[in-house]
Amino acid sequence: MKILVTGGAGFIGSHLVDRLMDAGHEVLCLDNFYTGDKRNLSRWLNNPYFELIRHDITEPIRLEVDQIYHLACPASPVHYQFNPVKTVKTSVLGTLNMLGLAKRIKARILLASTSEIYGDPQVHPQSEDYRGNVNPIGLRSCYDESKRIAETLCFDYHRQNHVDIRVVRIFNTYGPRMLENDGRVVSNFIYQALQNRALTVYGDGSQTRSFCYVSDLVEGLIRMMNNDYVGPVNLGNPGEYTILQLAQTIRDKVNPDVEIEFKPLPSDDPRQRQPDITRAKRYLDWEPQVGLVEGLKLTIDDFRDRLSEGVLS
Repeated sequence: MKILVTGGAGFIGSHLVDRLMDAGHEVLCLDNFYTGDKRNLSRWLNNPYFELIRHDITEPIRLEVDQIYHLACPASPVHYQFNPVKTVKTSVLGTLNMLGLAKRIKARILLASTSEIYGDPQVHPQSEDYRGNVNPIGLRSCYDESKRIAETLCFDYHRQNHVDIRVVRIFNTYGPRMLENDGRVVSNFIYQALQNRALTVYGDGSQTRSFCYVSDLVEGLIRMMNNDYVGPVNLGNPGEYTILQLAQTIRDKVNPDVEIEFKPLPSDDPRQRQPDITRAKRYLDWEPQVGLVEGLKLTIDDFRDRLSEGVLS
């Protein structure tokens, strides 16, 4: 098939491109390189079945493809809060443009939504029928609310115009190619430990997250795209860890001598985050295969390699 991946030069997008190319598809990648990096796609740049286009999806584009994986949007607080209006435009106008394209060319489109649509949840773990607890005017709302609107648009295009949609809600994902400055805990802790700096824990570290290795997530995306179920479906690892546990685990693996430093908790930071993956198991026969210890080793090795090559500052 001919497949479009928006945000395909990013962390998750590039791993998805790898899988699609390895499976023999023709892949078209759109990215404006705000958080993406051409180096993530270097092995495909001279392949005749791969095309990379620098494009901002807030502007329309005309293409002919069979499937659209719509991943384009900064996904870490550091990046999506840097220019919140642009974040909203990317999620809302970008999704409108991709849905319009899917409607015109009759392509199936998968929206990469997020666990952030649940906000600071009052239900634990979070299942897809939970409607969330989001602050509509908070610092994170540019991402949370625009992704909620993106889901609304998908389902309205589906009901009104019969666009063939799939919607997944992605929980914390980690692995090789994460940006060292994206502000997410896994990359923060690994990078700080490798540089002999104190590991920064916000609050008392008792808040929880669930960490899904990127290869597991990509497998879930592909299964969802090629499934009859519309969604939404949670994709994440139901293993739940406190932030302090994660910091201690990474410190022990990388640099046992570094300190752990506690700082005030950011505004609207969720206390608990754990996916209920009952739907993913039922409809996709999917559940994560890579445990946290194994996944962290692969991620740490990648950070070490990039540091030694001078790719990371």
